Amino acid sequence: MEKLPERAWLGVVSAAHVRIGVRHGFAQVQHGKRSGLDRLRRGDGFVHCSPTEEMGGRVPLRAFTALGVVVDDESFQAEQVMAPGSSFRPFRRLVDDEPVQPLALEEVRDRLALTASANWGYRLRRGLVPLDPQDFALLAGLVLGAVPA
Repeated sequence: MEKLPERAWLGVVSAAHVRIGVRHGFAQVQHGKRSGLDRLRRGDGFVHCSPTEEMGGRVPLRAFTALGVVVDDESFQAEQVMAPGSSFRPFRRLVDDEPVQPLALEEVRDRLALTASANWGYRLRRGLVPLDPQDFALLAGLVLGAVPA
C-alpha cells in the first residue's frame, strides 16, 4: 500500500466470508445489499472486522481479518448459485486486499477513534461504517508492518 487513503470504511463480515472475498478480489457486506457499497469510491481504504469465524457462529473472533483499497468505480451484482434451482444475487465491490494475520480488536481498542465513544459496538451492527483514515493507517501499520505515508 503506497499511501494513506483520504476515506476509509469498516465492513463487518464473518472471517470465512472475508477469505472468500479476498481470494476472489471483492467485498460484500450487509448480506449483499447495494446501498452501503454505493457510498464507497475508488481509492477508499477498506478494513474487514470479523465478529465470528462463521456467519451466525456463536464463538467470538472479534478481529480485523483483511485490509485493502477499493479498485472499482461502482457496485456490481453477482450471481451466486446456492443450490440447484436457487440463486443469490449480492452486490459487491472490487477490493485489492493485502494478506494479513488476524489482529484482535482488543489489542488495539484503546488506540482507535472507532472505539472511543460509549456504545461504539452498536454502530457495527450496520455492517458497514465509515472509518477514520488515521484508524486505517494504524491498522495498516500493525497488520502490514508499515504505515503508509
